[in-house]
Amino acid sequence: MNTLLTFSLPLLFSSLVWSGYLEYDQDVLIPDDWNHGGRVDPTDQLELTFALKQQNSDLLESILGLVSDPDSGLYGKYLTLDEVSSLVRPSKLTQKVVHHWLQSHGITNCRTVHTQDFLQCSMTAADAEKLLPGSNFHRYTRDGHSVVRSSAPYSVHDDVHEHLDFVGGLHRLPPKGQDLSQASSHREMKQSEAGVHLGVTPAILRARYNLTAADVGTAQNNSQAVAQFLEQYYSPADLAEFMGMYGRSFQHLSQVDRVVGTQGQGKAGIEASLDVEYIMSTGANISTWVFTNPGRHESQEPFLQWMFLLSNMSDLPWVHTISYGDDEDSLSTAYMMRINTEFMKAGVRGVSLLFASGDSGAGCRHLGKENSFRPSFPASSPYITTVGGTSFKNPFKVTYEVTDYISGGGFSNVFKMPDYQASAVDGYLKTAATTLPPQAYFNISGRAYPDLAALSDNYWVVINKVPVPWVSGTSASTPVVGGMLSLINDQRLLQGLPVLGFLNPRLYKLKGKAMFDVTEGCHLSCLDEQVQGKGFCAAPSWDPVTGWGTPNYPELLAALLAE
Repeated sequence: MNTLLTFSLPLLFSSLVWSGYLEYDQDVLIPDDWNHGGRVDPTDQLELTFALKQQNSDLLESILGLVSDPDSGLYGKYLTLDEVSSLVRPSKLTQKVVHHWLQSHGITNCRTVHTQDFLQCSMTAADAEKLLPGSNFHRYTRDGHSVVRSSAPYSVHDDVHEHLDFVGGLHRLPPKGQDLSQASSHREMKQSEAGVHLGVTPAILRARYNLTAADVGTAQNNSQAVAQFLEQYYSPADLAEFMGMYGRSFQHLSQVDRVVGTQGQGKAGIEASLDVEYIMSTGANISTWVFTNPGRHESQEPFLQWMFLLSNMSDLPWVHTISYGDDEDSLSTAYMMRINTEFMKAGVRGVSLLFASGDSGAGCRHLGKENSFRPSFPASSPYITTVGGTSFKNPFKVTYEVTDYISGGGFSNVFKMPDYQASAVDGYLKTAATTLPPQAYFNISGRAYPDLAALSDNYWVVINKVPVPWVSGTSASTPVVGGMLSLINDQRLLQGLPVLGFLNPRLYKLKGKAMFDVTEGCHLSCLDEQVQGKGFCAAPSWDPVTGWGTPNYPELLAALLAE
């Protein structure tokens, strides 16, 4: 039904003037866990985001390659926001056509960003439905949170079609975060079999990855950030309690320096707490920002709001870690391509973006009688660093690591394999040829992920003043890797070197040097006769379950300080 809906609509409407479907392949079906709250009132205010066509995106990609490649003469020569703006800013014609189109519908309450490639406009639901034929705004609720979205695809007038990438605020619902019961329930079987497990704390991470008490930040011009898009917030009291309990052996900060956006009310969220507590205990003593839902309007897409902010801030933290993802097949290609350009805009400025690889292994998409693996985005983007997950081989000791069976990984169905990883992936495909899943399940030429990994199993988190065990997922491993990269940035800044920026080209050139290679275990996938729940398996060197493995911090520091 899903496929039928998304592919038949453009044919149906192609004879009309309003043939301009910007996102013809966007899934518009509302998931079952959202409750329908009825049509919005025509006078209700909406806030929509218009992504204007940019210039020079090919040049932007070339520049990203040059500033991120340690063998290039331009390595580390990052651009300012002004320079990025002059590169990608939409043409005068594009700006004129879009503004005129909006004004002709009485829409004048708009704000732009420094790069002028986004417009965020307020309008009534009635005006929005006239502006975007086909759109149909309804209210939906889940777990006490309310959003406004269109239940049908939208189109734009032919005159503006070529000047826009997409319109945000009509589709794409916020994904569901894990709650405490989910965080621990999928581990309880293992727990009861193995007996008492003390779990992962900052001290355990420091022992495993060889960080000493001296490995803390000291540079003045260094900072790191977590960004989260669920209706959650972190609690400053919980962070202080966590550092008091688990941070005694190393110098640290006990409070966030800057919150960008508006924190929600009510109880602290587990993912927000996890992100902040572990980036600040691994990247210890480094100024930390939290990007949170910025005064979120019901019709805004929280992830898009963060992208909007990045295009508007001249000073940004050097490392961002994000535990967020959606199924690639639920998003329009136009949307993902544009988000990739936004990632490139951050990369050419020297910002390292780390995304969690997801907690569904290879994933599974059911297409009639046939199944295939289900990649996740942004994990599958070629322009970010994706972090998978591992477990200790012996749950009682700081031992070597094996695959965490939930660790997201695989091959994109949308983005081709980038050059920087081609030989590593080719090596894996040859090494693992006899144990690979059937080729019908994955796109052998797609961007392969993750790029590296860290422990993702059985963390302690302080939430609502109480230490809680068994919190798991790649949303744990991602801030841990982010914190280590911040420490390496710290040392680079102290030596007058540029920050790491987009890490992948350099990471793949290391060919596994300075990493603990993970070679045991497989992650989960489709429960069917052919693959029987098994996705890809770890192998020597790079693999699509744990990437290059987990960081041996002192060796990685030495490798990434070498010029």
